[in-house]
Amino acid sequence: MAAGHSIPSRGAAAAASQPALAAPAAATKPEFLTTDEAAALLRLSPRTLEKHRVLGGGPRFRKFGARVVYAMADLRTWADSHTYGMTSDPGYVMRDSVR
Repeated sequence: MAAGHSIPSRGAAAAASQPALAAPAAATKPEFLTTDEAAALLRLSPRTLEKHRVLGGGPRFRKFGARVVYAMADLRTWADSHTYGMTSDPGYVMRDSVR
């Protein structure tokens, strides 16, 4: 065998010929979240989201049969629409807020 030439070992050749493994499905972000998952993402109580569904003012939701789900894009849009620089910003004080 000439110097400078190397023959890859059998294990290295086998590893190089196999495709890289795809990320597991659990590692990808789901498009739709349950009420509990959406509440955890927004750091709210699930009950708060339930009240928003009845009274209005919360993020848009979808119903698939009896299941209520929230799209990630809708949660982001709703959270971004509630951004204020200071307490005197217009819209910060909601006069008809329900507690």
